[in-house]
Amino acid sequence: MAPTLVTAAAGALLAAALLGDAFDRRAVAVVVAAALLPSLDAVASLAVPGATNALLHAVWLPLFAGGLLYWDTTLREASALRERGGWRAVRTAWVALAAFAVAGTGSALFAGDGAALLYPLEDARYVLRGRLVFSTRDGLVQTFLTLGAEGPGVLPFERVGGATADPVASWVNPDGRPGLDPGADREFRVVENGWQLVVVAAAAATLAVRAYSGRPGVRR
Repeated sequence: MAPTLVTAAAGALLAAALLGDAFDRRAVAVVVAAALLPSLDAVASLAVPGATNALLHAVWLPLFAGGLLYWDTTLREASALRERGGWRAVRTAWVALAAFAVAGTGSALFAGDGAALLYPLEDARYVLRGRLVFSTRDGLVQTFLTLGAEGPGVLPFERVGGATADPVASWVNPDGRPGLDPGADREFRVVENGWQLVVVAAAAATLAVRAYSGRPGVRR
């Protein structure tokens, strides 16, 4: 999985881009917290075998939350969420759901150790690999979608291990297996390379600009 700070930065960028007029400290905090929520399955791995990148990275929770949110805000005659918090609460909830899926799950699915999207129905972790390039000889080349090609599906998922058989290490649970070892060597990764530092810096700058531009008396 991506470092926690990088995941939070990705969530912050989504908050700045999607919250619109609902942008404030509380809404940003909710969205960033939603982006970090999938990472908590590392804590669950202390008791549940193979929980890291599986328990909260599976598709079931966002699908259920999205369905419930759509039912409440679109299909019901009176939305409980809208009556409680107005349009701001609805906007924040949808952006938080996007942060959970894109920043939280996506950060593991597109790099690193992968995510067990169908856990516990399938005990396997997958990474989605691909590239998008423009070649002077071949033109536009992309491998993220494999339409018409031979293979198991449209998206080029690569199996990188089993959730239980090949547990993912984290700073909470270095060996990824049930049980707490107080003497284990723990590393809390802040950033691992230059592009991650750029994402963190961009998120901090974007939030600062959004917060300043929203102050009374500041011309946009």
